[in-house]
Amino acid sequence: MAVRYFTDDCSYKLPQKRLTAQWLREVAEEEGYTLGDVAYIFCSAQRLLEMNRQYLGHDYFTDVITFDYSDRKKARIVSGDIFIDIETVADNARQYGASALQEMRRVVVHGVLHLCGQGDKTPRSNAQMHRKEDKYLKFWENTEKQTPSP
Repeated sequence: MAVRYFTDDCSYKLPQKRLTAQWLREVAEEEGYTLGDVAYIFCSAQRLLEMNRQYLGHDYFTDVITFDYSDRKKARIVSGDIFIDIETVADNARQYGASALQEMRRVVVHGVLHLCGQGDKTPRSNAQMHRKEDKYLKFWENTEKQTPSP
């Protein structure tokens, strides 16, 4: 079981990949699941717009699309492909007053929360998603502080 990182139509490099993978394993465990094979694909806004149109029938930009291949019922293993539009994430960071990396971490954990079954389509589920993102971003800060510098 592994977390892997790829790019498609961009050259983004997520820092601290190993530490991020460990953090995501902890998030899944906290949610009651085991993290299986998860691929993060960082891509351009145009690429994710094409996918949004093709697979979801939506004609708008979005920061993340999650394709869920999880077995949450039997094995409780979460797996999937998480496509992240780096341009929209950067735009959102500016809009919300966050750093680009902070917003990227929010979207990264957002994808895993979707794999763990957390929705965000209703006002209530969206508010719950944001609370969980905030909680796990605090986990990240603690994980990062406990890791010795190279």
